Amino acid sequence: MGGGVRAHAALLAAREHLLSLQDDAGWWKGELQTNVTMDVEDLLMRQFLGIRTPGETERAARWIRSQQREDGTWANFHGGPGELSTTVEAYTALKLAGDASDAEHMITARSWILAHGGIEGTRVFTRIWLALFGEWSWDDLPAMPPEVVLLGKSVPLNLADWACWARQTVVPLTVVCTLRPSRELGVSVSELRTGRSAPRPAGAWDRAFHALDAVLHRYQRRPVKALRELSMRRAAEWIVARQEADGSWGGIQPPWVYSLLALHLLGYPLEHPVLREGLAGLDGFLIHELTPDGPVRRMEACQSPVWDTVLSVQALRDAGLAADHPALRCAADYLLAEEVRVTGDWAVRRPNLAPGGWAFEFENDGYPDTDDTAVALLALNRVEHTKPVAVRRALDRGVHWLRGMQSRDGGWGAFDADNTGTLVTRLPFCDFGEVIDPPSADVTAHVVEALAALGHRDDPVVRAGVRWLLENQEADGSWFGRWGANHLYGTGAAVPALVEAGLPASHPALRRAARWLEQHQNSDGGWGEDMRSYTDARWIGVGTSTASQTGWALMALLAVGAHTGEAVRNGVEFLATTQRPDGTWDEPHYTGTGFPGDFLINYHLYRLIFPLTALGRYERAVAR
Repeated sequence: MGGGVRAHAALLAAREHLLSLQDDAGWWKGELQTNVTMDVEDLLMRQFLGIRTPGETERAARWIRSQQREDGTWANFHGGPGELSTTVEAYTALKLAGDASDAEHMITARSWILAHGGIEGTRVFTRIWLALFGEWSWDDLPAMPPEVVLLGKSVPLNLADWACWARQTVVPLTVVCTLRPSRELGVSVSELRTGRSAPRPAGAWDRAFHALDAVLHRYQRRPVKALRELSMRRAAEWIVARQEADGSWGGIQPPWVYSLLALHLLGYPLEHPVLREGLAGLDGFLIHELTPDGPVRRMEACQSPVWDTVLSVQALRDAGLAADHPALRCAADYLLAEEVRVTGDWAVRRPNLAPGGWAFEFENDGYPDTDDTAVALLALNRVEHTKPVAVRRALDRGVHWLRGMQSRDGGWGAFDADNTGTLVTRLPFCDFGEVIDPPSADVTAHVVEALAALGHRDDPVVRAGVRWLLENQEADGSWFGRWGANHLYGTGAAVPALVEAGLPASHPALRRAARWLEQHQNSDGGWGEDMRSYTDARWIGVGTSTASQTGWALMALLAVGAHTGEAVRNGVEFLATTQRPDGTWDEPHYTGTGFPGDFLINYHLYRLIFPLTALGRYERAVAR
């Protein structure tokens, strides 16, 4: 079978498999797999609230055990190194579930933990969970007073200075850390302590913020009573006002669990509608599976139906599905119904901007994002719908909102405009993940591509976005990927966008990008980049070949007309020969990013959507 025939057969098989996964309501959704901290913290939350059951504990513990590696650790992504905080949390959950301290898997985990810093070396969030059960002192945690909710947007460290996911988490945590509860865990993990003291802050900024933390600790002990009461009340109101229709907060796990804890500590009974709906909503984020060792339950940190749907529509259109195909019209109906037409927190920085965008999740009216909105516009623009006026109006609203969400430097962040101040990143409280949302290459590229595709190529807003991308290209020719791993993702987004915006394939920036991709192709014809590239430059563009990352590289090379080149032929051959009989691909490696270097994601549909997109674009390019 020739290469072109194999590629076409792979395309047809992948297309049929993707079509078979569409829900009757029009959407697609693959599992969003992260790490076991989701399952650990769910059990700890239920223990704290007094609602943990033996059955759910057994199933969650079985899943957590299954993810332990031979060295006793738990990692944050497939094939990654052991991670201290994740391993401490997993050990705690298994001990809560009844695993004996002298069991071999617990001894191995404990030995590794102690050798790598013990509880003392874990992140702040891990020590907060331990403090909830008296296993860590609240005095030894950074202070974060609830008065932060009273700060105006011109005051440093106000809520608008935080990224949306961070502010949603910080507000309930200010309540929890102010009330400083301690409840029974039923077991102790004191054996995970090393007895070492925390290292002293080294740099001037670190010393200054630790001094500020000491002042805040003194204020926590002797607050202004009226101000404290007002701030706690405002915090509760802020939290309740942002609960979504499915009971979640922002459709993501961290603010969800901390909001439930905060409201419970403020006196909301478990029967209160806010808590009742919040707890019930968590059930929809659970995945139940029967394994050879027995049934397991694991929790998704988030769900991605809008994102998976807009990407699927794009892939199917690239794969030759007709614009008026019933599956695409059904998907368009779903997307039209999901448009966010209400004002969210983004309006703090853009108060005069009319709403009109899409969020990532089933329910998240408070936080639509520019990334989903851009790809939704691209998808809707490629469907021949029975209601063209409705589609056009939605497209116009989306374009208007995206234009208004551009940051001053010409780029786009995901959820907010001009969320670039770094002061909050200096706080001792912020030792994990990203807490601001500055423009990124992948998001900016998607917005530029969408606006250009909808006829706004010469708009000054688009030209500013193009300048931002060119100015933020890495010296090696790649682009950093904020929401996907990593330079392959950033480059796979930036190159097609710049071509759509009018740059010729001969442009020096595009030639450098193509050369970088060709230089980083693996010997098997595929591309891969390990998650360690976020923290170790030696891994940039280096890793086991994956279907999704090969798709990204091919999308970029095809955009600059390289379909006759050896790199593209070998990449297409890799996809054709590694495809499973059912039309998809195996991909245990994580290629999605929540927080670079800290919180990584395996989107289970990426392994199907992006290879299909690449194969479709390849076939179209060859046919020209």
